[in-house]
Amino acid sequence: MNRLKGFDLLALGFMTFALFLGAGNIIFPPSAGMAAGEFVWQAALGFLFTGVGLPLLTVVALARVGGGMDRLTAPLGRVAGTLLAIAVYLAIGPLFATPRTAVVSFEMGVAPFAGNSAAPLALYTSLFFAAVLFLVLNPGRLVDSVGKFITPVLLAALLVLGGAALFAPAGEIGATAETYQTNPLIKGFLEGYLTMDTLGALVFGIVIATAIRDKGVTDAGLVTRYSMTAGVIAAIGLSLVYLALFYLGATSQGIAGDAQNGVQILTSYVQHTFGTPGSLLLAIVITLACLTTAVGLTVACGEFFSALLPVSYRSVVILCALFSLLVANQGLTQLISVSVPVLVGLYPLAIVLVALSLLDRLWVSQARVFMPVMAVTLVFGVTDGLAAAGFTQLIPQWFSSLPFAEQSMGWLLPALGMLAVAVVVDRLLGKPQQA
Repeated sequence: MNRLKGFDLLALGFMTFALFLGAGNIIFPPSAGMAAGEFVWQAALGFLFTGVGLPLLTVVALARVGGGMDRLTAPLGRVAGTLLAIAVYLAIGPLFATPRTAVVSFEMGVAPFAGNSAAPLALYTSLFFAAVLFLVLNPGRLVDSVGKFITPVLLAALLVLGGAALFAPAGEIGATAETYQTNPLIKGFLEGYLTMDTLGALVFGIVIATAIRDKGVTDAGLVTRYSMTAGVIAAIGLSLVYLALFYLGATSQGIAGDAQNGVQILTSYVQHTFGTPGSLLLAIVITLACLTTAVGLTVACGEFFSALLPVSYRSVVILCALFSLLVANQGLTQLISVSVPVLVGLYPLAIVLVALSLLDRLWVSQARVFMPVMAVTLVFGVTDGLAAAGFTQLIPQWFSSLPFAEQSMGWLLPALGMLAVAVVVDRLLGKPQQA
């Protein structure tokens, strides 16, 4: 029975860290830190709950059930579980998230030097997805390719950027924006929600388990233990990156006070601190972060759809890469405008699914709890998605008065209410009779 040695386990953790660390994870913390000002650490703590805690719990939940989303959704029934899995894989894969990795890395790392026109974008995205295909067509080498080569380079660049933010800040911690003055912890919590890493964790769970098995580990218990260890290593790495970037944003008001997003904050800081070499460093960080995320997403889609449909893994990943290439060339603004409402509708389902799975020992019958709670979450999650898309005329007036509805979390109270009802009914009905 094979076991992973210390270096291999560390490489697996680095791979997991790199899979999660996309451009969005680097963009959100500086903007939140700048807005939080003197409450930067309270906001950062809230951000860590949703930006690190929830994805880690998702990896743990998947490891407990064997690493596959199909087992996580088993209490919903085969049809409902498969439909949810398809929606998640398409949204986090070729429809939205994978193309976005290419476009964001282009706009942050290449456009400042090559211009933001159609020709450079087409050339860059073609090279980007060619590199993605090179890695995903050799899934057995994923840990070696990502964990032992790309991630150390990425970590080195992040260490330089994070170290500069801590030891050479651009100024003092600035003033607090109005939105963070009332409850910075909750505001940071909601900002972490926007990373959408819980959806990514649902996809990456099978990638992590497959990478472990490709190393010759066959014991299910060891696969679960190694998956959890990799998740903890990734969580520690993400936490350190987020804290450094929060501080970078909080101390950059003097040089980037008019910045509208994290891209402008980071660009201003590296130009101020490092000049043109700093801009090149930022380009390397963003490109590598996006590349590793795209690799993980494409591998996951290839594994999932090749098992679901009579299509080979090779064919699926090639189709995903080509479709992602086409979508990426539509531009970032249009891509985000379409993707945000869909992701807002899906994210609550992922959160509730993971929470119910982790608490599965409390239910007499998992189906009696999972199905009604997920159904209510679906209805109100779709309503949140419609609100995010601007279709307010389709939403009942009373919905806007629900707690957290303005933060696209109007589903929370109805889901908790249905959970209370489902638990009572589950206890009253008792253990299902065996056939």
